[in-house]
Amino acid sequence: MRRNGLPAEARCWFHWFMAIEHDFFGLLESGPDGSIFWSETIEFGDQSVTVDLTAPDQENVSPAALDVAAGLVSSLESLDILARDAMVYELDDRTSEVTEYILQQQATLGEEISDFFVDASGDAHIDVIKALQFMSMTILADEHGGNDPFAVLEYALDADATDDVLLVNLDSEGSVQSVTSAD
Repeated sequence: MRRNGLPAEARCWFHWFMAIEHDFFGLLESGPDGSIFWSETIEFGDQSVTVDLTAPDQENVSPAALDVAAGLVSSLESLDILARDAMVYELDDRTSEVTEYILQQQATLGEEISDFFVDASGDAHIDVIKALQFMSMTILADEHGGNDPFAVLEYALDADATDDVLLVNLDSEGSVQSVTSAD
């Protein structure tokens, strides 16, 4: 049966295949569940950071959210500095997740922890923060303007230890909301 000039099968497929187009991200296609996903590895300095943009329903993603997301992707280096500064700030609290993460890494690695240091200053806590690898950033595009994190930056001392990570949660303004461990 034809309606709107298309066979029923084509109309069903057309409703299944929707997309959002953005200058930075290009064509963001959605699947049958309406979710969107974009991924790329971005190089800056001597780091490779996997950046994912995701949303469970493209209907909840505004052009403004994509513009903010593009700005975050374009400023990975400054976000990295912001995140590391937030981690240093957390060192004042002996019960913070950053402090606990560092103590756990020291207990696990012992003296071998210094093998990870890129520029040893003599302050092991600072040296660990400087040695953390910026692994990934996940942008939750449907959280623009909300209270939940809009972007999550993932850091690990050892890239192979995927369970031992620190997560820096950013709001859609690019401000740090919290630093947590993956536990």
